[in-house]
Amino acid sequence: MTVNADIELDVTGLECPMPLLKAKLALNGMDTDQVLKVVATDPGSERDFHLFVEQSDHQILDFQKDESAYSYWIRKG
Repeated sequence: MTVNADIELDVTGLECPMPLLKAKLALNGMDTDQVLKVVATDPGSERDFHLFVEQSDHQILDFQKDESAYSYWIRKG
């Protein structure tokens, strides 16, 4: 699945809660239906981002993880 992102946010090297906080700040500055791509290295981000979208109007369009990073494509609700 290829999702085009309007904004990309690199939070690699940051630990909880910073990846989620920086993503929230980025989403606050975006328009509804725009897509934010977040690349993180913190394993806790997987839990944090999925819980965050469950409690908000945002949606994870795609999620990928490999040996070096976690990538999220989040549509602003």
